[in-house]
Amino acid sequence: MSNARETRNGIKLRVLLPVLAGVVLLSPQNIFAAEEALSQANANILWTLLAAILVMFMQAGFAMVEAGFTRAKNAGNILMKNFLDFSAGSVIFFLFGFALMFGQDIGGFFGGSGFGLAGIDATSPDGQWTLTFWFFQSVFAATAATIVSGGIAERTKFSSYIIVSMVITGLIYPVSGHWCWGSLWLGEAGAGWLENLGFADFAGSTVVHSVGAWVALAGAIVLGPRIGKYTADGKANAIPGHNIPMAALGVFILWFGWFGFNPGSTTTADGTIGYIAVNTSLAACAGVLGAMIMSWIKFGYPDTSMSLNGALAGLVGITAGCYEVSPVGALAIGAVSGVLCVLSVEFIDKVLKVDDPVGCVSVHGVCGAFGTLAVGLFAAPGYGSITGLFYGGGFGQLGIQLIGVGAVFVWAFGVGYAAFKILDSVIGMRAPKSDELKGLDITEHGMESYNGFQIFTNE
Repeated sequence: MSNARETRNGIKLRVLLPVLAGVVLLSPQNIFAAEEALSQANANILWTLLAAILVMFMQAGFAMVEAGFTRAKNAGNILMKNFLDFSAGSVIFFLFGFALMFGQDIGGFFGGSGFGLAGIDATSPDGQWTLTFWFFQSVFAATAATIVSGGIAERTKFSSYIIVSMVITGLIYPVSGHWCWGSLWLGEAGAGWLENLGFADFAGSTVVHSVGAWVALAGAIVLGPRIGKYTADGKANAIPGHNIPMAALGVFILWFGWFGFNPGSTTTADGTIGYIAVNTSLAACAGVLGAMIMSWIKFGYPDTSMSLNGALAGLVGITAGCYEVSPVGALAIGAVSGVLCVLSVEFIDKVLKVDDPVGCVSVHGVCGAFGTLAVGLFAAPGYGSITGLFYGGGFGQLGIQLIGVGAVFVWAFGVGYAAFKILDSVIGMRAPKSDELKGLDITEHGMESYNGFQIFTNE
């Protein structure tokens, strides 16, 4: 087992219990060892819980970003989808997703059944750690689901979206998550096939972010663009968001929450969380600068929305390698991610003609894939257990990273596309034209987000 994997598993209570039992021997050495182990175990629980709470607050960030980057008449609908992703997603992950992701490995492709949480003894130290670990993983599952809402915003039926969200947290995310992270709970007994190859994605550039983005891409293709997005000759029209300050607040909230997302993925209260936080923040800063400069070159001005997405691009990009790279590597990954984000948004919007209102495919998909591949390039000696190509590590790890990125894309996009097509044919995915013109706040939820603010037309 690699040093990185040992660090991520931390000092689990099931390992510590024999040490704690030594207190019955009443020797001073055993008493001290038991107290030290108990202190570390409690610190691990406290740190993992705090990190999970920070990641949960990222739901507010996603809600603000998506609402700000879309129109006022759909703000409430965006908020409802974000609440739904966390609420329904957590229940589904409790009932099904966690066992599928972290249960006993079956053929390297998914976890076995019978690993539910209903019978956990919450009074035992092992049970307390299990529930804490579930909570931490549940907020990751909700993050993968909530990314989708931005990519298919302003034209999706809410009832259909509920089913999509549950499919993500109950099937799509847990299966590919098992491939990459299955050993995080049961060790080698739970390891998926990508883990066994040596695939590295410390906190989820691919496992979480790209999964959500590839499902969003599938949905945007099936749904088609919003009314008025493209002219008859295919020219892309800008549909500005209604509240850029709200979007900026959302980005800052996400940035803040990411200090739970990346450092918290150690699930261990030790010294590594400090340099992981440094890498995380430096990459975000470099992402802002990369996107700002790129947009200045392309458009003649430093575009605000592109710069905001640049911060998120840098954060997504560093998530896979935050444990493996040096701060200098984090700066490089963040800067490239910011530039890639601008170029990708333009390409998807104007060349592929896929309507992604908030740029989630570019931020979470393209930059997530790049960040995962970057582990094979920038992983530095003295940090994790991997040595990247730029430090003399050869092409082997880069090849493994490429296999992982490709496999997760095929799974998430393929199953997502199938789910959207089936739902579209059975109950319909797209809101009626009249509903889309009026806004989904009124037509789907019976209220306005800004009372008296909007003027509606059916023309």
